[in-house]
Amino acid sequence: MRRRSFVVRALGIAILGAVVAAPMYAAGFGIFEQGTKATGMAGAFTAQADDPSALFYNAGGLAFVDKQAFSLGGTYIHATKADLKGADPYPGLGYHAEQKKLSAFPPHAYWVRPINNVWKIGVGIETPFGLTTEWQNPAEFAGRFLSTKASLRAFDVNPTIGWQVTPNFGIGVGAIARFSDVELVRYAGAVNPFTQSVVNIGKLDLKANFSEGYGWNIGILHKYNNSFSWGLSYRSKITVDYKGDATLASISTGNPVFDAILATKLPFNTKLPVKTAIDFPDMASLGLAFAVTPNVLVETDANRTGWSAFKQVNIDFTGGPTNSLPDTTIQQQWKDVYNYRLGVRWTTSPSAQWRFGYVYDQTPQVEQSVNPLLPDANRNGYSIGYGYTGGIKADFALMYLPFKERTRNKSFAGEGPFFGTYNTTAWLLGVTLTF
Repeated sequence: MRRRSFVVRALGIAILGAVVAAPMYAAGFGIFEQGTKATGMAGAFTAQADDPSALFYNAGGLAFVDKQAFSLGGTYIHATKADLKGADPYPGLGYHAEQKKLSAFPPHAYWVRPINNVWKIGVGIETPFGLTTEWQNPAEFAGRFLSTKASLRAFDVNPTIGWQVTPNFGIGVGAIARFSDVELVRYAGAVNPFTQSVVNIGKLDLKANFSEGYGWNIGILHKYNNSFSWGLSYRSKITVDYKGDATLASISTGNPVFDAILATKLPFNTKLPVKTAIDFPDMASLGLAFAVTPNVLVETDANRTGWSAFKQVNIDFTGGPTNSLPDTTIQQQWKDVYNYRLGVRWTTSPSAQWRFGYVYDQTPQVEQSVNPLLPDANRNGYSIGYGYTGGIKADFALMYLPFKERTRNKSFAGEGPFFGTYNTTAWLLGVTLTF
């Protein structure tokens, strides 16, 4: 009986650890590349907003649309480096692990048209949040009790109306319906009382079905004269409430007695109803554009993202006493952050443009919450783009995105250490066609 009591106590701690860092971390990975012309200028586009992607970057640009247009494109995101070097006390100096190389292709699509000289309409489909972190050799990965895979998908449907108040001043207002799902995979472990070693006892796969949340956006664009324009854009916070199931698949420990004890204490191989919520942040942008010459335009943008909405997140198992795991509240303490963008547009002919850009992007993630679920960091981005107009308009952009090294050596109160340094580098390739 004494041995059995020890197993149950150890197991309770392990299962709590298995749900403490739920998939809301993935919501911290925003995707600002929702139009290739803007990507070529590192996203410095708020004061231009002169193609259909204005529906995302600044709805005020919709007011200046003078003909119907349809854009379709996407951004191929590929991580060339994503690894962890461990630190003491755990997982220890000399430990090294790598993520599977990320390859994702978030799409975007826009349709715009004038109703008359004053009123314009449009609909955008955007993917402003998402991506995946997945670690190699998951059964042996030192962080497997935190996460081996975390995935979030989100796309917006964004109907918008534009009002050209004067020939130089426009306002746009839109509604946003966000559809999103999440998945988290991690291992559950416990101390085997017969060997006094930590062993894998189960694999937890939590999936939340597509759920929706609603918000709004507004934008202003003022073309003061031929040499200067400015813009303001705001996209509201959106909360998505998720419902789904978690499954804890049993893993044999190699000890039949211990396996039998576990089978009586845990709801293995059964669907466990679960619910949670993600507060997606609001975003505000201010842009200033200067025509240095008739063929060269320079824009600078400042963007604020309201990640301080992540104070804590509740993970609730709703299946009752025999069909659930412990509920938990996750402390995050994320912070509001800014990013700064600089873009140059060089028109080399009536049908061709070159674009260049730089962005400095701050992470909202405090050190205590950096872990294998989402090891985020400050980053710099360098971009180049090209646009061609000849029948079908084609835009191309390439961005190099090196992350600053991110080290964690402290934890929230009550949490154990998982210390180390993360390194990430990614490339982004964007293509948009406009008809």
